[in-house]
Amino acid sequence: MELISGGVCAAKGFTAAGVHCGIRKNRSKKDLALIYSEKRAAAAAVYTTNLVKGAPIGVTRAHIADGYAQAVICNSGNANTCNAGGPAVAEKMAELAGAALGIPAADVVVASTGVIGQPLDVTPIAAALPALAAGLGQHSGDAVQAIMTTDTVPKEIAVSFDVGGVTCHLGGIAKGSGMIHPDLATMLVFLTTDCAISPEALRTVLSGDVKTTFNMVSVDGDTSTNDMVCVLANGMAGNRPITGPGPDLDAFAAALNAVTVWLCRAIAADGEGATKLLECHVTGAKDEAAAKTAAKSVICSSLVKAAMFGADANWGRILCAIGYSGAEVDVNAVDVAFASAAGRIEVCRMGASVDFSEDLAKKVLSESEIGIEVTCHEGDGEAVAWGCDLTYDYVKINGDYRT
Repeated sequence: MELISGGVCAAKGFTAAGVHCGIRKNRSKKDLALIYSEKRAAAAAVYTTNLVKGAPIGVTRAHIADGYAQAVICNSGNANTCNAGGPAVAEKMAELAGAALGIPAADVVVASTGVIGQPLDVTPIAAALPALAAGLGQHSGDAVQAIMTTDTVPKEIAVSFDVGGVTCHLGGIAKGSGMIHPDLATMLVFLTTDCAISPEALRTVLSGDVKTTFNMVSVDGDTSTNDMVCVLANGMAGNRPITGPGPDLDAFAAALNAVTVWLCRAIAADGEGATKLLECHVTGAKDEAAAKTAAKSVICSSLVKAAMFGADANWGRILCAIGYSGAEVDVNAVDVAFASAAGRIEVCRMGASVDFSEDLAKKVLSESEIGIEVTCHEGDGEAVAWGCDLTYDYVKINGDYRT
């Protein structure tokens, strides 16, 4: 497997574009993205578990029910959620994109992100789509920018990998900075690949992957209404189609995981107001379920997040978070250590304090990436969760998000 450039355009047959159409008041910010595949592609997606769902969720779910799609249209600046005419607007977006691309509206994935509860006017989208389609190209940078809301950096990655002797490519773009919490999908993510794989196999791999990637990310404890992770596979690499378990499916799953883990880390690091990426790695738990529950609880703890912001080695907050998590863990058999580019320091052994240098701890926790290592000594359960620190700026950003 090799890291390559191109994002969602790295795979053969995929192009993308992004423009400012007028949904957002700031003309310097792009707000409409389009991704297109030359060939109809196998499609799979996972969605938010929030009972309040954006209108595009239902439309997309219906459109890819047959396992196929050929394009993605996504706007930022307005979530198209909790609007009486929302579904009709989402369907109209698909119709407009389909007409501009010369494909059926039913083959278009629709997504929206932004403010909830405000009507979305389709007029600027209709006006911009012909030029947007005409501007499709081999670089996904404009599309990445067009799906961003409070994100401070674009998030895109791609890899090449081998399937049965054939080189395939898989890339992704994502937006996510706030309103991010486990159990799915925590943001908008669009993945493309030229690997030939059946819709059924694609769904199986994606649904399995998100359990240890996107479901293990939390920024602020709020699960969005519009979360979606969608993958399109057009088969243009020419490999023998993957239809079930085996080495080829394993190779595809490994490539997908490499991309999704990278995007998870990027999303967590760019949490609203964040200054530090936090990675909690739990090992030695009774089973994977206990490890995942404990790791997510640590990452979600406001007190842990605040301590990391202040570079305070207050490890008691970590044990506290594990203790109320609901995970089946013997808290008297837990070790805790912090690690970063500045070094590693053990702060707790078997549920009790150990002597450690506060000065060294301060240095370790002052880095931009912090590892929280939790060892349980009960089994071989293991899990990783990603989050960020909690800063003053998070309140500032969300205090006037709408205005």
